[in-house]
Amino acid sequence: MRMLPRFLRTLAPFVVAVFALSVFVAPVASAAPAFRVLVFSKTTGFRHDSIPAGIAAIQQLGQQNNFAVDATEDDTRFTDANLAQYAAVIFLSATGDPLGTQAEKDAFQRYIQHGGGFVGIHAASDSGYTWPWYGQLVGTYFRQHPAQQNARAVIEDANHPSTQGLPAQFTRFDEWYDFQTNPRPNVHVLTRVDESSYTGGTMGADHPTTWCHTFDGGRSWYTAMGHTTQSFTEPNFLHLLLGGIQTAAGAVPAPACAVTPPPPPTVISLRAHANGRFVTAGSSPLIANATAAGAAQQFDRLDAGNGNIALRAHANNRLVTAENAGGSALIANRTAIGLWETFQLVNNPDGSVSLRAVVNGRFVTAENAGGSALIANRTAIGSWEEFDLIG
Repeated sequence: MRMLPRFLRTLAPFVVAVFALSVFVAPVASAAPAFRVLVFSKTTGFRHDSIPAGIAAIQQLGQQNNFAVDATEDDTRFTDANLAQYAAVIFLSATGDPLGTQAEKDAFQRYIQHGGGFVGIHAASDSGYTWPWYGQLVGTYFRQHPAQQNARAVIEDANHPSTQGLPAQFTRFDEWYDFQTNPRPNVHVLTRVDESSYTGGTMGADHPTTWCHTFDGGRSWYTAMGHTTQSFTEPNFLHLLLGGIQTAAGAVPAPACAVTPPPPPTVISLRAHANGRFVTAGSSPLIANATAAGAAQQFDRLDAGNGNIALRAHANNRLVTAENAGGSALIANRTAIGLWETFQLVNNPDGSVSLRAVVNGRFVTAENAGGSALIANRTAIGSWEEFDLIG
């Protein structure tokens, strides 16, 4: 038998070893994503050219940091069942009124109330103007902006995961938003913009641009930066965004974001859950028949003691009474809070509320709303006893 050449005899053990490894060593399975996020970028107002770059950047952040990313502009995906799979929903410059139905808005509200996360990028604050709950989730609404230009971003909290490791100050090019109100009283501010470093800002020395807070059971993180396509290739901005996503998803703790929630709204409207109509008050009995909330649909929410409330109609400045409840309709005709004007506000699992007249323990119903007046005569909560409280 002919001998193998010396160099083949030398290589033979290594060939055998490689062959053995290829046969007996199972491939290493890739790690399952730590969590999943939904990027939502539907627009019914101004549409930003940077949206595709933003989606691609978030997808890359997910690949690099072990979280899964779905992207959509289909608002019908805002259902209880679909949203339940996501640790956070990212509104990527979604403008106007991107959630087209009340059912979709209700599902998103329940998602947050059940512990979900929200990330708002740039024009997410230029959205939901007729949806006060959404404005509170973001922190405030967009008002105006000057021309795009360089400005100096200043870190206020260097310990938050989204800002930790960033320079204390850095200059970048963006569209610098002014807001309708300063969100600082209700949020934890992470970055601000130095208005002395650019022209056209109108908020003054205190001009927050990135913040976080806990709201209505969930987590919220927002940055006004991110107008340009180039933003989504900048290391500083991507670092900021990654920390925002991870903390909103609850994957990384951010205790500083647990700010004290704002007090309940003092002026409210009630919308019957069953038919989506607003309760109207005046000289006639209360009825749920209005398609929009105006002065006749507004009530002052007053403290009636022991956690109870009273409602004072803006239309005539009189208190809503349930006197003779069970036999008579509710009417706004009283000048002082008594037993018949006192209601317990019951929070329902779906985010709606119910009103129980303290004097007789019966729930206010809007059955046949639009054709019949509200009356406090029900012993249990059903669909006609549920109202959306709009603040």
